[in-house]
Amino acid sequence: MQFPSFENVLLTAENGILTITINRPSKLNALNLKTMQEIEAAVAFLKNTPELKGAILTGAGEKAFVAGADIAEFAGLTPPKATEMAHRGHDILFSIERSAKPIIAAVNGFALGGGCELAMSCHFRVAADNAKFGQPEVNLGLIPGYGGTQRLTQLVGKGRANELMMTADMIGAEEALRIGLVNHVVPLANLQAKCQEILQKIFTKAPVAIAYVIESVNAAVDTNNGYSTEAEKFGQCFATEDVKEGTTAFLEKRKANFQGK
Repeated sequence: MQFPSFENVLLTAENGILTITINRPSKLNALNLKTMQEIEAAVAFLKNTPELKGAILTGAGEKAFVAGADIAEFAGLTPPKATEMAHRGHDILFSIERSAKPIIAAVNGFALGGGCELAMSCHFRVAADNAKFGQPEVNLGLIPGYGGTQRLTQLVGKGRANELMMTADMIGAEEALRIGLVNHVVPLANLQAKCQEILQKIFTKAPVAIAYVIESVNAAVDTNNGYSTEAEKFGQCFATEDVKEGTTAFLEKRKANFQGK
């Protein structure tokens, strides 16, 4: 498999899983524009490579997933340029959220500011027990600009989201689990294995149905047409060979062999 060549992102693949590693450990993997663009290109590579079925997004080292945005790039920003930066960030994180193939955030340390926003754009999150989450932008006189005000509210509710963003408090992995920000907490040494285990389970299901689940769940929060999207996608399932295989396998009391068609 020929990987694209990046400066700040490492790609590896095994058993159908693409691992996307943000690789700026000296900066605690902070997000600059180049890194964001490379993440977007990595997601496009996942989309366009048939042998890849899903991805794990993580950070290099044991200290940080992504510790935030690269504040050096904020110098001299005008309001129009800052608005443009936010829209560009939205588009890049939408490419993760709307990926038809599942992408799990393996949060291996600090996930602050843009890092928390990046993790929240993934389909779900598995945290190492040393992980820390927060949206501390108000400490800089800012608000989250890469979708944090929206996704944090969707995940943990309006009251908790308001408190976390207004106080800039940082929370640990167990608290993140309690409030619904993450799905699982595991020892750091087990983080990759847990993500791989979940993806391998997902890979046994019908790929088209998985893509339709993602699209329908996104419609629940991104549009006012969640129910109609669900009904449409439910109907479209019946045009696939997988639904015939799945229902037949159920009736024959055997394991389904889905082909993604």
